[in-house]
Amino acid sequence: MLKSVFLYSLFYFTLAAETDVIELSDDDFSARISEHETVLVMFYAPWCGHCKKLKPEYAKAAELIKYNEPPVLLAKVDCTEAGKETCNKFGVTGYPTLKIFRNGEFSQEYNGPREAAGIVKYLKAQVGPSSRELSSVADFDDFIGKDDVAVVGFFEKETDLKGAFLKLADKLRERVRFGHSTTKAVLEKAGHTDAIVLFRPKHLLNKFEPNSVTYEGASKKEDVESWINKNYHGLVGHRHRDNVNDFTPPYVVAYYSVDYVKNAKGTNYWRNRILKVAKNYADSTKFAVSAKDDFQHELNEYGYDYVKGDKPVVFARDAKNQKYVMKDEFSVEVFEQFVKDVVGGKLEPYLKSEPIPEDNSGPVTVAVAKNFDEVVTKNGKDTLIEFYAPWCGHCKKLAPVYDELAEKLKDEDVAIVKMDATNNDVSATYEVRGFPTLYWAPKDTKDSPVRYEGGREVDDFIKYIAKHATNELKGWDRKGKPKKEEL
Repeated sequence: MLKSVFLYSLFYFTLAAETDVIELSDDDFSARISEHETVLVMFYAPWCGHCKKLKPEYAKAAELIKYNEPPVLLAKVDCTEAGKETCNKFGVTGYPTLKIFRNGEFSQEYNGPREAAGIVKYLKAQVGPSSRELSSVADFDDFIGKDDVAVVGFFEKETDLKGAFLKLADKLRERVRFGHSTTKAVLEKAGHTDAIVLFRPKHLLNKFEPNSVTYEGASKKEDVESWINKNYHGLVGHRHRDNVNDFTPPYVVAYYSVDYVKNAKGTNYWRNRILKVAKNYADSTKFAVSAKDDFQHELNEYGYDYVKGDKPVVFARDAKNQKYVMKDEFSVEVFEQFVKDVVGGKLEPYLKSEPIPEDNSGPVTVAVAKNFDEVVTKNGKDTLIEFYAPWCGHCKKLAPVYDELAEKLKDEDVAIVKMDATNNDVSATYEVRGFPTLYWAPKDTKDSPVRYEGGREVDDFIKYIAKHATNELKGWDRKGKPKKEEL
């Protein structure tokens, strides 16, 4: 009985949220869009997996933003049925595609987050002024009391700093909440008459750093932007999927059950211990905490299939993007020693690698991370290397062709190499985003490999290699034609 009630409640909640997203068709698209100042439209296909994943987040965002002032409407169009002509009209070729419309006209592509809170934040930044005017103390208190960074300008009169602030607000409105005030009571409470202050979100306040930071540089937009970027995340930022690009090496990240919605106290219990150490090394590296469940792919990169227990696991990257793993169980003392050793260059970088093959005498040489330099970079031969995944269907189809190619070229000054890119770290020289990915690396310019984009039959490979080999092949001319054997 309880289970039935729960399922019914869940269904009702989901249905209620979905009703906040307006379904549009070719017949009513133009008319309905024109009725609203700002509309976000999701063009989708019912069978699309990414669309199914986005659908509940989109519905939740619609529910959260429906009472925004000014209002924003979220709509959707089925490109496989009633909305085919509309999708064609706006050049939709993939799903889901999101576009922003203003007053009935297409305005811009939506390139923001794909989870509810991020969608709402992005859209709120798209409507109304880029900096909210705080005309009362109540407005000010409300604005800086949110769970997000607030940058506030206090201006008693028109100044160059105010001009730089407002221009920057226009530029960064999608990422940063800006507010400003010229009200005497607000200026008196803040204690500023011509200043810009960054206020940290209330859930991240701590005793190791000030709750706010005041800008003290020149009245230049670029200088203010640099200051915001430097201070935005504080000593230890909350690194999540939507802001991950804000954190570039060098950095140290603690992964655990970070959840500021359901367990803010527990989240800050561990973050405070990270902060205690971070305050001593802030000039050398960045620090962050991340939810382990949201970054399982990163844990895998450091050799962890899962994280057991409540204590954080800690990984780091240095300025060269080399990886480091804190091997011992977390404690403040262990963590501080780890950071000290990383910053001091005293640790061996972590390299995700399969064991070096005991027998590597076959026509196709097997590379792993530990022997990559030996069998590719420093092998003294032109090299064709395939980066593959064991589960990849196209890779499996290529395997017998690749084996045959290697057999045919076994007496040539050419190495045919393959590497499992899912179980080995790939050199930064090679960009691998799909499988299989192949590169041609001439023996004298291994630092500048060329991506192979040709055919995938044996003859295709031979023609390419014959043409691009540093030295002409023994068995084929430059056009890939077999040479006649001398009698």
